[in-house]
Amino acid sequence: MKDWFTRESRSGLKLVAGPFGFSLLLLAAPLLMMLLLSFWTQNYLDLDRTLSFANYEEAWTHPVYRMLMQRSLVISILVTLCTVILAFPMAYFISFYGGKRKSLWLFLITIPFWTSYLLRIFMWKIILGYNGVLNSTLQWLSVIEEPLTFILYNANAVVLSLAHAWAPFAILPIFVSLEKIDRSLLEAARDLGDTAFQRFIRITLPLAMPGIVAASLIIFIPTIGDYITPKLVGGTDGLMIANMIQVQFSKANNAPLGAALAVSAMLIVGMIAACFVFFNRRYLRSQS
Repeated sequence: MKDWFTRESRSGLKLVAGPFGFSLLLLAAPLLMMLLLSFWTQNYLDLDRTLSFANYEEAWTHPVYRMLMQRSLVISILVTLCTVILAFPMAYFISFYGGKRKSLWLFLITIPFWTSYLLRIFMWKIILGYNGVLNSTLQWLSVIEEPLTFILYNANAVVLSLAHAWAPFAILPIFVSLEKIDRSLLEAARDLGDTAFQRFIRITLPLAMPGIVAASLIIFIPTIGDYITPKLVGGTDGLMIANMIQVQFSKANNAPLGAALAVSAMLIVGMIAACFVFFNRRYLRSQS
């Protein structure tokens, strides 16, 4: 038995060794290199490889970097909330009322992925522009006299654009969780006198929580590192920490500081995600 287990274990290790080494090469190695780079310092063209916390001190104390980090967190949280709140009704409709057309609805949700991400962001730039589709339509309907200026080149445009871009990533995991709900539980609750709202609060929402958590993490983690959308539609009031990281690596020629900002952002996002998962598990245990 011991020889069999050893032989099977070796076979399993041989199968896992390749993908594991590939993952280390493409994932762990760049992260370690980024971490090491963050402890170096750079003075124009001279790179000092002496380990130092100077970059982290500047990243955490400089008011501009702190402001950008706070703005990035606020924007990402708003994008997550808006996307999940808007995605849940759609996922609920497809799961409970989609009938035989569920596959068709899911197929339609994936249509935005047929076009480039940049094209979708440029589309919002055209829609929200000073003389764009939205302002022109509102003026034609005599709703406004002058074009609105607060809908583009600010944080509002960034939130709207990111929420639209990441909506399918929220709908699909919520839909999967809703599909796993045993419909007999809802029927039993209805027979016992629960209203539709009570059934939703007591059964549907708690059982769909894993999908909501998955959708929130899928949206929150990458949006805080987005720099294309803020650059195109954010203006000076919508720039995020990723834009500053990109500037440090390119125009400012200060890669160590950019690495320190990137590592700091990853640590903050990781702690927030860990806390979110922890409290969600406590909530699910309290419901069971």
